[in-house]
Amino acid sequence: MRVHILGICGTFMGGIAALAVEAGHEVTGSDLNVYPPMSTQLAALGIQLTQGWDPSQFSPAPDVVIVGNALSRGNPAVEYLLNSGLPYVSGPTWLAQHVLQGRWVLAVAGTHGKTTTSSILAWILEFAGLNPGFLIGGVPGNFATSARLGSPPFFVVEADEYDTAFFDKRAKFVHYRARTAILNNLEYDHADIYPDVASIRRMFHQLVRTVPSEGRLIVREGDPELAKALALGAWTPTESFGREVAADWQVRSRASDWSSFEVWRAGECVGTADWDVFGAHNAENALAAVLAARHAGVPLEVALASLRSFKNTRRRLETRGSVRDITVYDDFAHHPTAIAATLEALRGRVGKARVIAVLEPRSATMRMGVHRDTLAASLQEADRVYLYASADIGWDVAAVATALGSKATLVTDLPELVQAIVKEVRPSDHILVMSNGAFGGLHEKLLSALQLSA
Repeated sequence: MRVHILGICGTFMGGIAALAVEAGHEVTGSDLNVYPPMSTQLAALGIQLTQGWDPSQFSPAPDVVIVGNALSRGNPAVEYLLNSGLPYVSGPTWLAQHVLQGRWVLAVAGTHGKTTTSSILAWILEFAGLNPGFLIGGVPGNFATSARLGSPPFFVVEADEYDTAFFDKRAKFVHYRARTAILNNLEYDHADIYPDVASIRRMFHQLVRTVPSEGRLIVREGDPELAKALALGAWTPTESFGREVAADWQVRSRASDWSSFEVWRAGECVGTADWDVFGAHNAENALAAVLAARHAGVPLEVALASLRSFKNTRRRLETRGSVRDITVYDDFAHHPTAIAATLEALRGRVGKARVIAVLEPRSATMRMGVHRDTLAASLQEADRVYLYASADIGWDVAAVATALGSKATLVTDLPELVQAIVKEVRPSDHILVMSNGAFGGLHEKLLSALQLSA
């Protein structure tokens, strides 16, 4: 079968492409913006790409077109597709029908932590010898690709609450029919899709409605929105996790940076873990993954032992390089809660060394200014803050810089941003670059400029 994918360079659709190739289909695709890591993965798969939306890409006609949710009515490719009568489906629907049918689906949902938790869960199952399939919204460090078919029955999927397609406005995760579901957290996000947090909560409840009574819900303790979602009705056994005493399962730190932690249940320590990842939020992510794997039959001690060899996903507090004892990190953080957690994790690792946060408010929700009143507080842990305001930002980022006082600098030009940072930094500094996009290659530009200034 010849499959053509519109919007193939998104992390989810790139994963769909990898699964389709592995299943033996001929795959082509198109998109506008191409950058690593997905462009690298698609090239390695030998997929022919078309730049843009010219309808000529449908000649010869494919057997089916998979439509990414980034495309909407008015797009030339979409209009041609509808007029032509060619068969089309959404990515989640294709996944559900061609991959997930008959599998034990372990779905990881939440506003934050989906990619990391999915990667941990896939690695635990792999370490246990179960050869899971997976589709993850990033490139996990323990695997060469973001998606694979694996062997039945287990399949791990990063369960995104974003909408499915222009013709299906439900959340992606309602298609997956999870048997094991992690509900990591729930906050307002995706302001371009959802008018308020209540509308997202209703979608989370739709996910809860699909989990069977013999399945398992693994829910973060103390999250008020998740509690409201479950209060709408739940028919599945639930286990709670977190740092709170009230949680069924708890993590407790054995090191200031959380690179070593204990797992507690019913007032006693039932296991310990040591790994190369740091941050309290990541220890909680790990516990959620351990519990999901336990539901799938992996003993607790095996799951915890696997963490020692876990390699974190790219762009999650990833060290990009070090010059003159100045370290540059890359992180996907694009929501105030995630920004604060990332800074807290880095502070726990580096102690009193200076942390310089560099943020591009790039997500649709950020560009709309939804988080303008909470962004400054999320950056307080940094010693210095550089805010990059691109030309398409829809609000005055200067207000955030003002709220942060003398520690913050607003910059609107990328070369100027590089020069300002290089001029200021000194040995032992840690530069944390945060964006959910490529940020104009800022990481490499900084490392090159620091090398030249040595």
